[in-house]
Amino acid sequence: MQRSASRKRVAVTGASGLIGSALVRSLRADGHDVLRLVRRPARTADEVEWDPERLYVDAAGLVGVDAVVHLAGAGVGERRWNEAYKKEIRDSRVLGTTAVAQALASLAEPPEVLVCGTALGWYGDTGSRAVDEDAPAGTGFLPSVCVEWEAAAAPAEEAGIRVAYARTGLVVAREGGAWGRLFPLFRAGLGGRMGDGGQYWSFISLHDEVAALRHMVDTPSLSGPVNLTAPEPVTNREVTAAMGRVLRRPTLLTVPAPALRIVLGDFAQDVLGSQRVLPGRLLETGFDFAFPTIDEAVRAAAR
Repeated sequence: MQRSASRKRVAVTGASGLIGSALVRSLRADGHDVLRLVRRPARTADEVEWDPERLYVDAAGLVGVDAVVHLAGAGVGERRWNEAYKKEIRDSRVLGTTAVAQALASLAEPPEVLVCGTALGWYGDTGSRAVDEDAPAGTGFLPSVCVEWEAAAAPAEEAGIRVAYARTGLVVAREGGAWGRLFPLFRAGLGGRMGDGGQYWSFISLHDEVAALRHMVDTPSLSGPVNLTAPEPVTNREVTAAMGRVLRRPTLLTVPAPALRIVLGDFAQDVLGSQRVLPGRLLETGFDFAFPTIDEAVRAAAR
C-alpha cells in the first residue's frame, strides 16, 4: 500500500465496523492521527461524540482534521428486511451523512476532503451489462437510498470541500460483512450457488477496499462517484467455484430463490440481482489492485 507523503489527521465514522476498523489500523500503522466518531460521550483524546439520529456532531472535535471518511450505516445484510429495517437502513445513512456534512460545513477551516462511503446499490440490477460511474441510478429501494445518501453530503460540497463517494461492492473478508457469513458455510461443505448462479457479484478484497479509500483521500482529482470493486466482476456461480477451490470443499448445494426470500425478505431480490460494475475512476487514476481476481481475494481473506 502506498504511503501518504505527509502525516494527516483523519476522522472516521463507522470505525468499529469491518472496513472502518481495518482503515483505522492501516492509517495508524503509517503514522497518521485518527479520530473515531462514537455514539456516546468521548472518553479519550482520539474520540469525537456524534448522534446521527439527532443530526448532532461535536464539531469542535473536528477542528484541524485534514480528511473525513464516513462509513457508518446499518448493515444491509445484517437482518431480514421488513419495512422497519428498511427505514433504519435509509435513516442511518441519510441522517448520518447529513450530520457529518453539516458539521464540516460549519467549521471555519473545513477539511480538504470528505470520502463518503455509499454502495453499488446505486446502479440497481444491471444484468450482464457492464457499467461504470457514468451510469444513472437504477430503480428500487437500494438505488433510492443511495441517491438520498449521496445528496445528503451537499452541505460539504457547498462549503468547498472535495467530496468523493465510495460506491463499494461486496467486500471479501472472513471477519464480517456478507462474505463473513459465507466462509463458515463453505468451510463446513454447505456452500453453494444462490438461485441460478448467473447473477454478477462485483467484489473487492478488504485490503484493496482500505487501499482504495486511502487513494481517494490522497488523490485530489477524485471527486464524485468512485466504484470500489475489482476489475473483473464474476457470477455467483464463479464465486461458488472459487470458494470451493480455495477452501477445498464441495460446493454441490444450491439455495433456491424461494428459500432466500423466506430468510432474507425483500433483500433477497438484491442477492439474486446482478451487478456488473467496473472501477473506471480507480483505474484512470493509477490505482493498483493487490488482489484483482476472485481466487486471489478469497485466498487473502482465508489466510
